[in-house]
Amino acid sequence: MIQDIQNQPDSRNIPIDKVGVKDLRYPITVLDRDNGTQQTVASINMYVNLPHHFRGTHMSRFVEVLNAYHHRLHIDTIGEILLKIKDALEAEASHMEITFPYFLTRKAPATGAESLMEYTCTCIGEYAEKPDFILGVSVPVTTLCPCSRAMSKKGAHNQRSFVNIMIRYSKLVWIEELIDIAEGAGSSPVFALLKREDEKAVTDRAYDNPRFVEDVVREVAARLNENPRIFWYRVSAENQESIHNHSAYACIEQVKPNAPDSGTV
Repeated sequence: MIQDIQNQPDSRNIPIDKVGVKDLRYPITVLDRDNGTQQTVASINMYVNLPHHFRGTHMSRFVEVLNAYHHRLHIDTIGEILLKIKDALEAEASHMEITFPYFLTRKAPATGAESLMEYTCTCIGEYAEKPDFILGVSVPVTTLCPCSRAMSKKGAHNQRSFVNIMIRYSKLVWIEELIDIAEGAGSSPVFALLKREDEKAVTDRAYDNPRFVEDVVREVAARLNENPRIFWYRVSAENQESIHNHSAYACIEQVKPNAPDSGTV
């Protein structure tokens, strides 16, 4: 019989909060508001806690559980997977982080030329006494500085900005909803394909709609506050400054009055 080294006792009396596997590439299915579902490839991290008296955990069991969901790995099954991992490894808590690219067809503002825009999405799940689930998306936008616009006679400086939204929710919230909110909070959306007429439309729109990084997070928060399906959010924005050697940053985190005791998986 092969000796099970992981199950050997450990005398250092130090528990481990998270132990597991990281950066596992795996195909997943994501709900798509317009097309039903979208196939993509995710980077997955899976962990459990390890009590102080165990030397190690069984890393192969994470992949075994994941492989059992090969044909039905999507957001709705994360809670089930977390419970399976928790049971398989005899742990008190299990964790799962899934990051994946999500693509939407966007039309250029003047010519209507279509192109695919990529957005980075994240799902974070935890199962301890109760399940908890967070959905997140990072959305690139353009922001134009209101101060620069007010002072300058020949234009204003702008930034590539990233709006990051993370939510806990009670009923389905589409990824597209969060992307629309983020893009609406900037001075202008960004596009993968722009002709000359489109470039003029984008820069004119940004000039007519200047936004500080503080404006961006407040605009997003105001929209999230209006959505009764969302009971917790964290929104941040980072402007990659074009005239400074640093970025500008703002963040708002809010637990809404309709929040239950835990998230939903």
